Amino acid sequence: MATTVILNGTEHRFDGDTEMPLLWYLRDELGLTGTKFGCGIAQCGACTVHIDGAPALACQTPVAVAEGRQITTIEGLSPTGDHPLQVAWRELNVAQCGYCQTGQIMRAAALLQENPRPSDADIDDAMNGNLCRCGTYPRIRAAIKQVVSKGSRP
Repeated sequence: MATTVILNGTEHRFDGDTEMPLLWYLRDELGLTGTKFGCGIAQCGACTVHIDGAPALACQTPVAVAEGRQITTIEGLSPTGDHPLQVAWRELNVAQCGYCQTGQIMRAAALLQENPRPSDADIDDAMNGNLCRCGTYPRIRAAIKQVVSKGSRP
């Protein structure tokens, strides 16, 4: 039985094993490599995508969960890379190695959709599930705050 996934605004049919992690469908089947494989056990957040606007860890989310739902990856957040968070990330040189940053941006975008004026505690709480081996947490918080201060809507 085919599964229909609405990915970055485009409908896709998947005829494979619906227990396959969404991460592998995105990367291996569709060639969308912005969503990263980090730990594979839902502990690092590198694979964060949005399902119906809420952050989800694609490494542990089966394709079946995505049936008929809106899935957004970093590629769909802004195809041109000009989402306010992506701009702030560049302006503040947030990334160091950069591996976790797509997951960080996706988590931050979900936060700002839910809470457009988060406090530092709100930011820390929301971003807590996304790890950065390089320790760029202060720059991540600064970029989120820059988007808030500019009144940009993600």
